[in-house]
Amino acid sequence: MSTFETADFRYDPSPWVPFRDKAVLERVRDIGREDFERYNHPRVKVRVMKDFDVWFAFMMDIFFRIKEASEMGRPLVMILPQPWPLYAKVAEMINRCRIDCRRLYTFNMDEYADQDGRIAPESWPYGFTHALKKYFYSRLDPKLRPPERQMIGLTNENLADYGKMIGALGGADICYMGPGWTGHVAFVEPDAPETPQNLEDFLRMGPGIVTLSPFTLAQNSLHGSFGAAGDLAAVPPKAATIGPAQVLEAKHRIGFYCIGVHGTTTSWQKLIARLALFGPVTPRVPDSILQLKPSEALVTESIAEPIRVDWDKGY
Repeated sequence: MSTFETADFRYDPSPWVPFRDKAVLERVRDIGREDFERYNHPRVKVRVMKDFDVWFAFMMDIFFRIKEASEMGRPLVMILPQPWPLYAKVAEMINRCRIDCRRLYTFNMDEYADQDGRIAPESWPYGFTHALKKYFYSRLDPKLRPPERQMIGLTNENLADYGKMIGALGGADICYMGPGWTGHVAFVEPDAPETPQNLEDFLRMGPGIVTLSPFTLAQNSLHGSFGAAGDLAAVPPKAATIGPAQVLEAKHRIGFYCIGVHGTTTSWQKLIARLALFGPVTPRVPDSILQLKPSEALVTESIAEPIRVDWDKGY
């Protein structure tokens, strides 16, 4: 019987819920901070950090990877998600330290698309390629910038070759990631019609157009870029995305389990962090592939706190 069931009222998860194994769900609901802190996995290192420190760690990891690669005179290939304003802080540090970025290559993890699979152009102000150019590339001193062709976003023209483009550079040195409400990795949803349900096929999945889950529409409707208003209709219905193959081909991965709702401890990541790190590796929780290769997981104290019923918050 689950935490939320009683002797006279038991039920199955809604068929809309991608992962519905009640025994696993109940097990991970009981995971608390001490379980994260003593997490023992042959490939994954977990660090529990203060909430603000995770975002600081993200910025500093990007900065120092760029700095060290520049000092060693070698190229650096990064797969980047989109916590938009933070990239401006990285650009500021690069400018102050006069770091040469001419051998830096960045690939956007994903981008929105319309109902027909037309990928949002760089000119769309709410898109990820637009954001990367606005908050990172344009903030770099022109003397330090890489050629703009090395700041690469997904387009309908390059989608078929996107994985090959990363591979031609030797694969990504680092892939930053963090699960959505459904556990999606990049925008690969667990129950989208485009997502293979056989694990081997799933792990081979490369870049493509995917249908966004209603849960992802709800999650992203709370973003500031869409008015933080729950406006489901504002979020595009599809997306272009890298696949699990590109995540696993990267030399290293860092997963971030740190997202709350506008500064509160309420978070849709709290359960999925537990499923991704403590549950089975399955297409029903795409982010769980982090367990398959050497990776780090940065978890905020808020996420690591036990899941408890809170009647002060009520409904």
